[in-house]
Amino acid sequence: MALILPEVSIEDSLLTRIRRGDQAVVGEIYEQFFSSLYQYVRLRIEDTQQAEDITAEVFLKLLGVLGTARAPREHLRGWLFQVARHEIFRHYGKHKKFPLESLEEWLPSGEDVESETIRNATIEQTRWALRRLPAEQQEVLILRFSEGLDLQATADVMGKSLSAVKSLQFRATEALRGVLGMGKGRGRE
Repeated sequence: MALILPEVSIEDSLLTRIRRGDQAVVGEIYEQFFSSLYQYVRLRIEDTQQAEDITAEVFLKLLGVLGTARAPREHLRGWLFQVARHEIFRHYGKHKKFPLESLEEWLPSGEDVESETIRNATIEQTRWALRRLPAEQQEVLILRFSEGLDLQATADVMGKSLSAVKSLQFRATEALRGVLGMGKGRGRE
C-alpha cells in the first residue's frame, strides 16, 4: 500500500524555506508578491519612489528574519502586508489618513470615451468618499476589496480579531454608503 502525502501548498513550501534561512526564496517571493504589495503601498504613498522604497523595505525585513524565530510561520501574504502596513505607519505616523492615489485599479477600464468619463467620475467620487472615512475603515476596505485578502488575512495584517474585522468592514461599508448617499433602503435606482 502506497503512502499518499497531502499536497504541500506553494505558500507552505515558501514558509518552510524561510524558516530554513534559504536566501533564494526572497527572490521568488519578490516575484510573486511585489506587484500587489506595491499597489497596496501606492494607494497610501503619493510619491512613486517612496512607495517603491517602502515596498523594497518589506523584502529587506523578510531577508532580515530568514531562519530566525521572527520569520513568518504561516500566512505569508498576510505577514508581508502587515510589514508594509507598519512601514506606511512609520512613514506617515499612526493617525494620519492616507492619500488614495491608485484607485483606478479598483474598477474595470472602459473602452469608449463615455465609459472612460463615467469611470473617472466614479473613481473620483469613490476616492472622495473613502477620504472621509477613518483610516482603519479605509484600510479594511482596501485590504478586502482591492487586495482581495480574506477576512482572516485582513485580521492578521491589521492586528485585530476576526470578529473585529467583520464589524469594522460592516461599519466601513455602511459609512461609505452614507457618504455616497446610498444609505439603507436607497440603493441604486
